Amino acid sequence: MYRSMPTEPTRDGSPADTVDSVVTLDQVPRWSDTEVRWSSEHQGDDSVYPSSHFPDPLASASTSENGSNGMVSRFPVDHEINSKVYLWRGNPWNIEVDAVVNSTNENMDEAHSSPGLHAAAGPGLAEECATLGGCRTGMAKMTGAHELPARKVIHTVGPKYAVKYHTAAENALSHCYRSCLELLIENGLRSIAMGCIYTESKNYPREPAAHVAIRTVRRFLEKQKDKITAIVFCTTTSTDTEIYKRLLPLYFPRDKHEEEVAISKLPADVGDENGETVIDERKIRIKPLPNAKKTEPKPSQVSNEITLNEVGLARRNPSYLDTYLDPAFMSLIKDPDQRRKEQWEKAAQAQSGWNCAKMLGYGNLGGPPLSAAEEYSLHSRYLAKANSTNLSEIAEMKIVYRGGVDSEGRPVMVVVGAHFLLRCLDLERFIMYVVKEFEPIGQKPYSIVYFHSAASLQPQPDLGWMRRLQQILGRKHQRNLHAIYVLHPTFGLKAAIFALQMFVDNMVWKKVVYVDRLLQLFRYVPREQLTIPDFVFQHDLEVNGGKGLIVDPRTKYVYQRP
Repeated sequence: MYRSMPTEPTRDGSPADTVDSVVTLDQVPRWSDTEVRWSSEHQGDDSVYPSSHFPDPLASASTSENGSNGMVSRFPVDHEINSKVYLWRGNPWNIEVDAVVNSTNENMDEAHSSPGLHAAAGPGLAEECATLGGCRTGMAKMTGAHELPARKVIHTVGPKYAVKYHTAAENALSHCYRSCLELLIENGLRSIAMGCIYTESKNYPREPAAHVAIRTVRRFLEKQKDKITAIVFCTTTSTDTEIYKRLLPLYFPRDKHEEEVAISKLPADVGDENGETVIDERKIRIKPLPNAKKTEPKPSQVSNEITLNEVGLARRNPSYLDTYLDPAFMSLIKDPDQRRKEQWEKAAQAQSGWNCAKMLGYGNLGGPPLSAAEEYSLHSRYLAKANSTNLSEIAEMKIVYRGGVDSEGRPVMVVVGAHFLLRCLDLERFIMYVVKEFEPIGQKPYSIVYFHSAASLQPQPDLGWMRRLQQILGRKHQRNLHAIYVLHPTFGLKAAIFALQMFVDNMVWKKVVYVDRLLQLFRYVPREQLTIPDFVFQHDLEVNGGKGLIVDPRTKYVYQRP
């Protein structure tokens, strides 16, 4: 799909930049390169290949007018860092680098990604993105590059902008750039091309966004310059190009003159050591609780205040906190999940002994209800644990897996009851796996197909555990659930579902649709959209006597009798 791009300019002075052109890194202008100049006749607003020499936007400023006045530059000249920065007018995915950045949305949809990326990368990129479970604002995820000349694509989600939440949006955008660069290093990659991580639909002003991008990259390179060889800022409009040409000298001065002039040109707030905005009024202050008993004396000359700038040092050296935090205060801090478990236990102890559900063998359903915020926090913690844990042994059990779509195009999740071997399962790890698998499909309406065939032979978890799983999945999954199609239900299962309707959630469990035969299920979910275990076919034949269907022994495909 791609071909090498010629190094010589075409007749109009700029090399062709078509969809099948590969741009090597040595063809991209380096920011520190002030030697090579193109003649002015070869430079225009629409030139794809700009001059290797960028006009100095500070050249006209006089020293008397914009002098440093003895102030120390916050971004001093660093030729080694400057040599790693490039500016390119064009799409990043045409450049032959280790990774390119895609600005997308939380669902990583093709329609909301950087224009032209998926067309250049081919359909495989969208298919891989669909398996990642989305991406949160300010975070980044990596996929293969497929048909692009790059090796990888890093996807990140920029924030929505509102004046009222300017600082939050600024820091979220800074985190986007930093997350992309951290992911680059974690995967042993060294060069990256990134466009402007914002979209018109999110209303982020162009120039403030460019300030955040450039200063975040500068701060990152100050710490990690040995691990990165090239960072290419890519712009696709003349407006963005001019903004970057004007702002780059402020954060990447090429000589002492630019450094001195930048001192007066820089904004008052250029962030902390990571490029993030810090508001003094919102600095974290940790002080001892009143009347708390001190278990050991504290140094008398050490301040009790910790600012956000010191948190990074504390992470690297935990003993750093010992001089700041009162042990009596620290002893009160517990893991959120542990606190929630203790709340459940206390609530259970406070309940009357006449717990109807428990007497019927349905388990403890009397735990305290959770607010929407608590459910969201609980779901987020489980999802984070799942994404960082190897759950391959649970995936191999094929208890829960993705199907196709139902008759109305909604995605389908399949659950096989007989594969749920309670004695072989770590239920906490299984919950993490369920949360991870349901996350990508639970954002929109979806359906569940539950095969209860032969499941009555296996012990099942009680309804108290089911209630907890439902709370962890959260209200959004419950609202988006269209129906639960239960194949081959038994009397015991119907009784359990009735108890769930009575004691847990009438809204969700009223969505259960009982299906006695496979052919009846295929009215709701087409046969070709389901991967069905062999024993389910056999169970259907035994229960229904083969009435109304024929099973092909080779393909396991079900046909209706003529």
